[in-house]
Amino acid sequence: MKDNIGTQKLVKEPTPLYRWIVLVFISLAMFGNYYVYDAISPLADLLKSQLHFSDKNIGMLNAIYSIPNIIMVLIGGLIIDRIGTKKSSFIFSFLCMVGAFVTAFSGGSFPVMVAGRLIFGLGAESLIVAITTILAKWFKGKELSFAFGLNLTVARLGSFAALNSPTWAMSFYETWKAPLIITTVAAVISVLSVILYIVMEVEAKKRYTLLGAEEKQDKIVLKEIFSFKPSFWFITLLCVTFYSAIFPFQTFAIKLFIEHHGLTRGAAGFASSVITLASMIGTPLFGLFIDWKGKRASLMILGSLMIVPVYLLMVYTPIHPLILMSVMGLAFSLVPAAMWPSIALIVEEKKLGTAYGLMTMIQNIGLAGFNLLIGWANDISTTNGITDYSLGMWFFSITGFAGLFFAIMLRRQETGPNGHGLELGRKATN
Repeated sequence: MKDNIGTQKLVKEPTPLYRWIVLVFISLAMFGNYYVYDAISPLADLLKSQLHFSDKNIGMLNAIYSIPNIIMVLIGGLIIDRIGTKKSSFIFSFLCMVGAFVTAFSGGSFPVMVAGRLIFGLGAESLIVAITTILAKWFKGKELSFAFGLNLTVARLGSFAALNSPTWAMSFYETWKAPLIITTVAAVISVLSVILYIVMEVEAKKRYTLLGAEEKQDKIVLKEIFSFKPSFWFITLLCVTFYSAIFPFQTFAIKLFIEHHGLTRGAAGFASSVITLASMIGTPLFGLFIDWKGKRASLMILGSLMIVPVYLLMVYTPIHPLILMSVMGLAFSLVPAAMWPSIALIVEEKKLGTAYGLMTMIQNIGLAGFNLLIGWANDISTTNGITDYSLGMWFFSITGFAGLFFAIMLRRQETGPNGHGLELGRKATN
């Protein structure tokens, strides 16, 4: 620090206002990312009627997003730890934008559309890893779970907007292409938001000692992935099973609600988005609770338990989808609010990119597999154009049971002598 020569001393850490403004920009980047991902679901019936895509084709459009990330997202995490969050977040957001453009202007060609979703996927998951790492850096030891919750709220607002686009952008749904053009706008918003974050961080490094030098690894070390503790692996296994029961379901949810429950496309889109709406409200509130009281592993058990019966109730009872999706939304608030910030308590900061990358890589194995599996299950269960969704719902329920098991194992690990304080909150540690 310089003094006595007319230069102001650096302040130890950014002000709360500065941190929250950073959070706004990186959350808007996530908003665009989530919007582009969820733009396929409202189009499922149009892709089938206008372009003659099968359910397997539709499942592939989301599966191809995940397939390259079985490897790429781990590499992305290593890249983040190596070159830092500023450069990596711009590179990944730019790839997302290119992918959205290719998908929208594919001319209805399935291979070209798949290529666009592939390019988008190469950037999108790694961008999420970069933003998650940024959050951990700016909020660790402060309002970390609350910040994660707010970030997910804004991100899921993108999902909510996409799933409800048949209502607020009804005039665009005469053809399959027009709604995808909206996704390109969302992708541009994401890139611009990342640029604004970069400006904020560059300025912060001039003013605050806390951000004077971003901690980076000297080199990429793949063998470090074997050094993570059992709690990390239990969270990762919970992550893949929980998300495999959520996102692949949403790929086909609107189609399910239209065909099985007789809803209109607009009503089906809203019903599907209720899970997102509930989590937008619930995730930051649970984040506040977790910051204060802890109970992270316990809340993961509760959230995992809640989704187990929902899928079978969806096809074997007349319960309205809005009710069942509200239950899923509550679970979708609890688990992520506790799960993602927990990694920052288990893994040292310079390895966070690698840890989040590895976790997201394994998550994408599940997402790719289940999008293809459910598409296949629906196709073989279709007779004379009518689909019986029961087989797919059984697959989702079994996955829910697996997630519950890993959540229980995590709590057992964390309440033993080798725990990392996941059950403890700020109140207990003060």
